[in-house]
Amino acid sequence: MAVLILSGVLVLALGGCVCVVWAARGGPRWVRAVSAATLAAGEAVRRARRTGRSRNPNQLGDSDG
Repeated sequence: MAVLILSGVLVLALGGCVCVVWAARGGPRWVRAVSAATLAAGEAVRRARRTGRSRNPNQLGDSDG
């Protein structure tokens, strides 16, 4: 069951990446909408990681720098 869920998430992520590239080349309106949603989700994840890091500055294993 977990493999099925992770596979679905992977397919959605890859599809979002394809839509970002396609939208950059002038794809249809629905591709631009999926691209915007993908970029917004990526930014939300990035912000959540920053917020989590600032809450616990002594966390070990930070590989960002």
